[in-house]
Amino acid sequence: MGISSPGIGSNLDVNGIVTKLMAVERQPISLLDKKAASFNAKLSGFGTLKGVVSQFQSALAGLANVSKFKGVNTAVADATVATVSGSSAAATGTYSLEVSKLAQAQKLNAIGQASNSIAIGSGATTTLSFDLGTITGGSLDASGKYTGAAFATGGTGVKTVTIDGTNNSLSGIRDAINAASVGVTATIVNDGSNTPYRLSLTVNNTGVASSLKLNVAGDAAISSLLSHDPSAAGGQSLSETVTAQNAQFKLDGIVISKTTNSITDALPGITLNLAKTNIGAPTAVNITRDTSTVVASVNAFATAYNQVTQALKDASAYDPSTKTGAILNGESTVQSLQNQIRSVLAAPVSGAAAGSSTFTLLSQVGVTVQASGLLGVDSAKLQKAVTDNFGQIAGLFANVGSTTDALATYNTATSKTAAGAYPLVITQLATHGATTAASAAGLSISAGVNDVLNVNLNGITSSVTLAPGSYDAAGLATEIQSKINGNNSFLGATVVVSQSAGALSITSNSYGSTSHAEITGGSGQANLKFDAGASTASGFDVAGTISGVAGVGSGQTLTGATGTPSDGLSLEITGGGIGARGTVNYSQGYAYKLNVLANSVLSSTGSIAARTDGINASLRDIAKNKEALSARLASVEARYRAQFSALDTLISSMSTTSSFLNQQLANLPKSS
Repeated sequence: MGISSPGIGSNLDVNGIVTKLMAVERQPISLLDKKAASFNAKLSGFGTLKGVVSQFQSALAGLANVSKFKGVNTAVADATVATVSGSSAAATGTYSLEVSKLAQAQKLNAIGQASNSIAIGSGATTTLSFDLGTITGGSLDASGKYTGAAFATGGTGVKTVTIDGTNNSLSGIRDAINAASVGVTATIVNDGSNTPYRLSLTVNNTGVASSLKLNVAGDAAISSLLSHDPSAAGGQSLSETVTAQNAQFKLDGIVISKTTNSITDALPGITLNLAKTNIGAPTAVNITRDTSTVVASVNAFATAYNQVTQALKDASAYDPSTKTGAILNGESTVQSLQNQIRSVLAAPVSGAAAGSSTFTLLSQVGVTVQASGLLGVDSAKLQKAVTDNFGQIAGLFANVGSTTDALATYNTATSKTAAGAYPLVITQLATHGATTAASAAGLSISAGVNDVLNVNLNGITSSVTLAPGSYDAAGLATEIQSKINGNNSFLGATVVVSQSAGALSITSNSYGSTSHAEITGGSGQANLKFDAGASTASGFDVAGTISGVAGVGSGQTLTGATGTPSDGLSLEITGGGIGARGTVNYSQGYAYKLNVLANSVLSSTGSIAARTDGINASLRDIAKNKEALSARLASVEARYRAQFSALDTLISSMSTTSSFLNQQLANLPKSS
């Protein structure tokens, strides 16, 4: 087989010719590559823009919350007496604080033991029953024992710990108590005596209602070590070393008692943490408006707006001197976003809530649009607006709701809720689920006879066991309430048990159609008259209209109907009467509306996502077109090579023939 190379026979530059022809043929691919590079640059630009808008959204998220504009500064003149913190619900003022007692938890000690690891008693199964309640009356002697006192069980219920041959040492008892989470912490103290190991019990909660009664059923040795009934003379094996005590203090001369040193309900929105007593030397608690945070928040709003505005301006800029544009120049998505942001600031705040309508434009608080399109802040005008109208600034930036009826409280709204004033009419108040016994209850409870009640509380069923004994009606009501409220199966749901002429009533503390309280069975049902003839009713949800359209009730919460202007508007109706209940005012400030806009732009269906999806689709089309062109060019190149190779061969053949003819002609005889 011969070896050939294009042009070898005729000196025709076949490779060069084909290369130049293919360069022309490849021009459409070059145009596609250039177009793809432009699209990729735009994708990068939109990625950067998305990051800028995301930062804008993050800056606005906090400013859209009304609490950002309602902060308070708190201080105590003598910081060793107490510390104080406040929320947006706090009212300003100065209060006199005098602390006479700090809340403390009860502590009890057992008699010493020679070892903390040797078994106590026979190992027989023994039940420790922990009951937390209140000790009243009587006196406490020097040995830590009560005389003439009474004990009333609390609402946490009796909790038990089992001791047997596996854990009947002092350390075993300690570990069993701590593992059972009975509201008491056990430790062992070594006092250095001949019997140095003493079990010490500390109630976890402070306050007089958290005193301990400890019943021991089983092994006699453990019973003699730990049994403790403050109301029984001779029935107290433990010695009280610290008495349970409430915090007692005065605020502006009003005597207040609380179970804890951290008080959240003495003043609305204020938490007091008591640290020491100051009898006879009251100190001042000062609550003032936090104007500096509001000023900083307004400046932060202007900064966030300026950053996103400048970024949009830069992304779409055009330089006439160089006749070049930025990556996103001419992009309608960018122009649309610029227009949307400007239009938000151009419109006054509408639907201003009652008490927040003084300001409807940013210029009224010193924030104006400059010639550059950026916001400028007049610090003096802003400070004056904040100082003179502190409570009205929030409505200019955040979403704010208020009601004209004190027993109809604004909760929340959603992005679907339109700003406006909504008349409120209540047609039904929320009620509790309850059951009432048919007649007066039997007051004697016997173990294993009539001590079990099967309870349905808000749709959850469980059983409780009452402590045996003879009760009066009020005491029996307290015992039933304690046992139900102490049952963890009810997931924190609670009841109130009351009595009238001896007949018991059990009422769920929750509201609405899911609220239910019923005795469904158990050995004690008939004795307490919760069987035939008992009256049981589920609760009702609140019902009413918002701006003439029926809302959706759930417990005490009434929410605007889907698809209406009040969609997502949530109100809490805590009382009052049936009928017209005033007006609900809801406004959306600039930070809130811009935050909603940013959310929309950044969503998976937003304008940036739609544009980048379109660009990616174009890039996919370019890739497909380029692949098809490349395949076609391969065949074109093959055709060119075949054609010019044939031409090369033809020219070579013709050259050979020409040379032969020239030789033959040269050899012909010449004639004169």
